[in-house]
Amino acid sequence: MTCRKCEHGICKRFGFFGKRRIQRWRCNSCNSTFCEPHTKLTRDTMLAKPDAAVRAIQCLVEGCSIRSTERLTGLNRNTIMRLLILAGTRSARLMDERMRELHSRYLQVDEIWTFVQKKARRIRSGDSPEIGDQWIFVAIDAETKLIPSFRIGKRSRQDTTEFLWDLYRRLADRVQLTTDGLVHYTRMVPECFGLDVDFAQVVKLFGEWGQSDANARYSPSPIVEVISKVRSGDPDPDHISTSYVERQNLTMRMQLRRLTRLTNAFSKKLSHLKAAVALHFAYYNFCRVHSSLRITPAMEVGITDHIWTIAELLSLA
Repeated sequence: MTCRKCEHGICKRFGFFGKRRIQRWRCNSCNSTFCEPHTKLTRDTMLAKPDAAVRAIQCLVEGCSIRSTERLTGLNRNTIMRLLILAGTRSARLMDERMRELHSRYLQVDEIWTFVQKKARRIRSGDSPEIGDQWIFVAIDAETKLIPSFRIGKRSRQDTTEFLWDLYRRLADRVQLTTDGLVHYTRMVPECFGLDVDFAQVVKLFGEWGQSDANARYSPSPIVEVISKVRSGDPDPDHISTSYVERQNLTMRMQLRRLTRLTNAFSKKLSHLKAAVALHFAYYNFCRVHSSLRITPAMEVGITDHIWTIAELLSLA
């Protein structure tokens, strides 16, 4: 090794630097020390072996927790979480690039609840706004089962508006949109979509029985009535429904360990929740064969012509 400072001194090994044990050198002439050239780490750098990384991602998208993935793959949990952030960032970029100029006809929109670190009733005045209840806004194509857009945020007017604007920019034609009875949809769908939408809402009325009884604490309330309300345009009554997007909510609960209730697998950071959700939807659209379609939703739409592997998902993203 030649000295970088005097450029002619003979250098000898001088220990290691950092956790990666980068070799250090010391010049015999000028006594200066330096590290040997190495690759600079970035947020888009993957240090794990490709085969181990694919196994870890496969475990995560199939509903395994971080620690169970650690036991199955042999990777350290910190490495798995860094790998999750990397895969989630690439998946979000892939979804943003590929989900453009979509020719969907019937879209269903809903939101599913989760939380980060603590629930809303445990929030204190000095806590970060990223902590507490979070809502995952999801849109699904009723025909192709594609997920064109999603967003994680509060159940507020601002997050609802940004989600609807993102969904509108990804569509190429007029669409029929069905949502639940959230008041923000009633106000913001006409503002974001204008006249390019046939908009309807499905309002469900729930009854009361057993909610005050301790034995029925976790029992769901029965649905008394379902009301369909046409808000704008001329929607087809046969396609005013939110059944597909509610079934997608079940898929998320089953495949995302962070969304399981009454466990300690909830997200501790909002960034990790966003990465896990982005990875889930990218895997759902491009890699997972839908049982009713017999192909992936991306193949049904025409975005791709084959079933992607996880390695291909990470590399093409």
